[in-house]
Amino acid sequence: MIEVEVRWFAAYREATGVEAEPVQADAATPADLFDILRERHPALGSRDAALVAVNDEMADWEIVLRNGDTVLFFPPVAGG
Repeated sequence: MIEVEVRWFAAYREATGVEAEPVQADAATPADLFDILRERHPALGSRDAALVAVNDEMADWEIVLRNGDTVLFFPPVAGG
């Protein structure tokens, strides 16, 4: 079990209704964490093409999370 702060951006913020939230979860990676949080916030949908940062640095979805990390989720962006 880890305790992290999750920050949501753009459409994810709208889907969750919060900008940030403390989370205790049995998650090893940001991918695990997102999947767990999708149960809490079903409007999140898929993480395809989304980005993640850990402690303000862009990260891979499979990086190992540590207690106290800040995890930032960025939804896919479309535009031209």
